[in-house]
Amino acid sequence: MAAPAANPQEPWLFGLNPPQREAVMTTEGPVLMLAGAGTGKTAALTARLAHLVATKRAWPSEILCVTFTNKAAREMRERVGRMIGPAVEGMPWLGTFHAVAAKMLRRHAEIVGLQSNYTIVDTDDQLRLLKQLIQAENLDEKRWPARQLAGLIDRWKNRGLNPADLDAVENEAYANGKGAHFYGLYQNRLKALNACDFGDLLLHMVNIFRREKDVLESYRQRFKYIMVDEYQDTNSVQYLWLRLLAQPRHNICVVGDDDQSIYSWRGAEVANILRFEKDFPGAKVIRLEQNYRSTPEILAAASGLINANSERLGKTLWTEIPAGERIRVVGVWDGPEEARRIGDEAEKLTRRGIKLSHAAILVRAQFQTREFEDRFIQIGLPYKIVGGFRFYERAEIRDALAYLRVIAQPADDLAFERIYNQPKRGLGAKTLEKVHVHARRQGLPLAAATIDLCDTDELPARARNAFIALMRDFARWRELAQMLSPAELARTVLDESGYTAMLQAEKSAEAAGRLENLSELARAMEDYETLGEFLEHVSLVMDNENADADDTLTIMTMHAAKGLEFDHVFLPGWEEGVFPSQRAIDEGGLRSLEEERRLAYVAITRARRECTILHAANRRIYGQWTSSIPSRFVSELPAELVDSETTMTGGASLWRAQWSEHSDPFAHVAAAQPARTMTRGPGWQRAAAADYDPSPRRIPEARRSAASFAAKARSDIAVGDRVFHDKFGYGAVLGQEGNKLEIAFDSGSTKRVIDSFVKPA
Repeated sequence: MAAPAANPQEPWLFGLNPPQREAVMTTEGPVLMLAGAGTGKTAALTARLAHLVATKRAWPSEILCVTFTNKAAREMRERVGRMIGPAVEGMPWLGTFHAVAAKMLRRHAEIVGLQSNYTIVDTDDQLRLLKQLIQAENLDEKRWPARQLAGLIDRWKNRGLNPADLDAVENEAYANGKGAHFYGLYQNRLKALNACDFGDLLLHMVNIFRREKDVLESYRQRFKYIMVDEYQDTNSVQYLWLRLLAQPRHNICVVGDDDQSIYSWRGAEVANILRFEKDFPGAKVIRLEQNYRSTPEILAAASGLINANSERLGKTLWTEIPAGERIRVVGVWDGPEEARRIGDEAEKLTRRGIKLSHAAILVRAQFQTREFEDRFIQIGLPYKIVGGFRFYERAEIRDALAYLRVIAQPADDLAFERIYNQPKRGLGAKTLEKVHVHARRQGLPLAAATIDLCDTDELPARARNAFIALMRDFARWRELAQMLSPAELARTVLDESGYTAMLQAEKSAEAAGRLENLSELARAMEDYETLGEFLEHVSLVMDNENADADDTLTIMTMHAAKGLEFDHVFLPGWEEGVFPSQRAIDEGGLRSLEEERRLAYVAITRARRECTILHAANRRIYGQWTSSIPSRFVSELPAELVDSETTMTGGASLWRAQWSEHSDPFAHVAAAQPARTMTRGPGWQRAAAADYDPSPRRIPEARRSAASFAAKARSDIAVGDRVFHDKFGYGAVLGQEGNKLEIAFDSGSTKRVIDSFVKPA
């Protein structure tokens, strides 16, 4: 397995350090390229690929090279093309896991009951299909959401499990023991449609390889070399697929970093890279440890932190970059001060002639961005959210704001149309279309038109009852708006509307994040005395013209920042419960905490020149001031590499000592300033307990809104006239009240209808 001597004339070797060259030249047998952050693993990987082709060890079509993103595959193809020229165009098996598996499956689709022209369904199609199956099985979709089932099926496929492979625990995860049943129904339905989802691409190929040995053998003969990027991010089914293909040659080279495995929530298994040497006996491990990105202080601090993890292969990063600043750890009083401090630091960078685009704020959770957005709008600091929406643009926030806008302004049709059926109330597009028609004819807002129609038989009983309940809720919420704080009103509306319960029922990481965002929205509202003031503030934030400026401060999550680098990095929210997250502390055990620590390592190593960590003594959570202690990760940073400062008495060194003693360093804070709890205004119990008649006639405020827009009765229809209605047919007018007619229809029924829906017979 010894690497052959390098020919200095080979262009793909120029600029590589000795370990990188060794990784390129060691072509036979299993190789693990253990590449630390910023150590040039892409350069080594592409040079190895170019070497295999240029030295004719394999034809381009005999090399399987898989990545996780199209961007990575495209970059690799471009780099190799610059090294070896047009030969790169003959590499059909260079691409993402899913792209390569899809190409294989096209050739063998009939083995799993598909045709070669199968369709790959997206997430929306998947959810629609699952909802159909749930309804067909008479299951309550509100209790067992399609999105929850989709998440479970995706998890099962990532683990290489077919419906028959689910054990009792997995089967119980959905609908009290019907997980395998619904998984099987879903797979059968996909086959009937000649379709598969993304999870099927690899799972089908693993199943084919296991059943059809001749198919597997043909690919084993084809691929003389296998190369895998970001191996630490592989899930179980990707691992199985690769292991099957790599036998018996074992000419597989994987590149990865166990210290940067941060995607377990997507199914990634760090164990895959940790057991590589066991899976492939005699594997050569080549450590890339020379970092080309960060200062020695940043690298040493990150290395000291990650050393606290027990499950790792181990490496020591070093650099020839000159010494720089130590890690700054800044303690602040609360979240708003944290935002002010980072805003001030960003402005200092601009005064030093440093572009804002060279700096980034990396947060653990998306809800943290709200505080910074509000502050930066206030001081006119341009920023952008990368890898997600700005806080007030997120779907769940827009939904919540739409409810509040309708409460504040009943004539806000855009807001009403957004949430009239969110969460689902059985109000479809045809029902809304009928409301629109009536609203246009009578010159009414949608909400008023809804109330008008509910006083008639124009709508089906189910839709009418749903609208009556919704309008009754809005009437009650408008009364509560006069008694509750805006934050309490928002929490009440989200709970009573069923929106919170809808997200809780999903039981997914995405839904949990959306709930966190809604909690942060309510917290943001605590700074405003009236609902109108807050909605005006949101309008100003959404009108931020600086968001698209070229020189902007980047805000993104730590997960989204992997693979990126910035001269100046700010890491806020390093407190227990925020980072590491409370979920990791309460539910995940040691494994989750070690992944959180790897995420901290990734965050720190994004910095090239300066890294500033911040933690707050207090956070407002659910309306209450809560004392916080610094993250355990702060205490794990080597003290000699940290400059600490704090606005709190005692300093960071005191906090470090108190954390190590497992005590609360902020006991004096609680004593000095008791927790503030938002309380409801006087009379709220009376308002909440009021007996509301479901009839629209007993919705005083909503009724007044409708009356203010009421249209005059049509002068061409009178009592006794014969009329025609598109739905109910011919009839005679018995009575008239405003624009509403009581009609005895020839079918034998008597209905109350809107006059604009009939015409003279």
